[in-house]
Amino acid sequence: MASNSPSSSAQTVVIKVGTSSICDEVTHRPRLALLAALVETIVALREAGHRVVLVTSGAIGVGLRATNEATRPKKLARLQALAAIGQAQLMAQYAALFSPFDVQVAQILISRGDVADRHRYLNACNALRELLDMGMVPVVNENDAVSVAEIKFGDNDTLSAVVARMVAAQWLFLLTDVDALYTDNPRTNPDAMPVRVVRDLLALREQVKVPAGAGSSVGTGGMETKLVAAELATAAGVTTVILNAQRPRDLVAAMSQALPAAADAADNVGDEVKAVAHLLGTRFVPPQESAPLPDRKWWIRHGLRPAGTVLVDMGAMNALADHRASLFPAGIVGVIGQFAATQAVTIVAVSNKTDRAALRSATDLTQLTDPVTIGKGLINYSAAELRLIMGHQSAEVAEILGYAESEAVIDRSSIVLEPGVGRARRASSGRPRTSESNSSIASE
Repeated sequence: MASNSPSSSAQTVVIKVGTSSICDEVTHRPRLALLAALVETIVALREAGHRVVLVTSGAIGVGLRATNEATRPKKLARLQALAAIGQAQLMAQYAALFSPFDVQVAQILISRGDVADRHRYLNACNALRELLDMGMVPVVNENDAVSVAEIKFGDNDTLSAVVARMVAAQWLFLLTDVDALYTDNPRTNPDAMPVRVVRDLLALREQVKVPAGAGSSVGTGGMETKLVAAELATAAGVTTVILNAQRPRDLVAAMSQALPAAADAADNVGDEVKAVAHLLGTRFVPPQESAPLPDRKWWIRHGLRPAGTVLVDMGAMNALADHRASLFPAGIVGVIGQFAATQAVTIVAVSNKTDRAALRSATDLTQLTDPVTIGKGLINYSAAELRLIMGHQSAEVAEILGYAESEAVIDRSSIVLEPGVGRARRASSGRPRTSESNSSIASE
């Protein structure tokens, strides 16, 4: 068994494997050869001193096999039942595969609700890190037996990115059914080219056609979900790599492939393509111009679903973007939705020329002209309270409500701005742009 005390060169690695890699799409029989190769790869990483977390799909697929059902049902209760049946067998399968190497596995089931609640999120972080300290291989899956559509991650690609942040991983490997991300669907376009390095996901989306939909009849993911996962993980400083699940041993080689200095120094995309042509898979590089978001702000941005929207004027937007100020009631011009204090809300800027009566009656952003999302935050007042105090000075709040929970509607420590929001990126119309492309992608 690997040492419980990792060396200074040891890294934490999260590996995500999907349902189609675990069981056959038609027969639902386990792909034992592939799973054995994956287990051997994890063992090799551990013997090299690394800590490994496995994020696995497959509970429903295994459940289909156990109950002799041919297709994935649509009824939620049936899916939950299949997940409960399959999860036990899936863990037994992993335990049996790791047993000859004297490696212990530990099951961790996480739901979106566990991440949305700060205390449960931190408890899950502590449990995962303690298991790694104990020399275990945590095997993580979404808690499909109790999750419902409204609180699901949606796919384990997203879950794996969240787990990578929870354990402060250096690497996230998304194992899929293709060698890399391509400029188009390689199954239908023979001219599609593999993309080897991605530094800017916004630029990537403008240049690459990403197939929509699930990757298989038994899975829920696809290439689009992997791009979302890469965005979440790189925002946390985690290098993310898409690799072919049929060759899990490529993972070890990919970790040893340093990004060539020539790629960073290249004068044009063509030179960069040549510099990275030998790299395995597709590598998403964390942004170099800024430090990763602190854990709490990353949790606010990516771990919470907004319960509503707060509309602010340009003065408030300027204060938030340029001075990282708190948000006060005087700068609020509208509230959309119903939410309670401490929930997450989206902060949206609107032009000062927008009719105030229209803002107060708006129930959806589509009713407004050119709204711009500038961030997300944890609110100190409910929607009902905000509708009473918006536009007023903080000193008037106690008189209006009979109490004052806080001077600020959202404290600056609980506000996370969208990338690119700020004076330097503000358009000439006075509205901010939410992002700016400042780097490139490279393809083979």
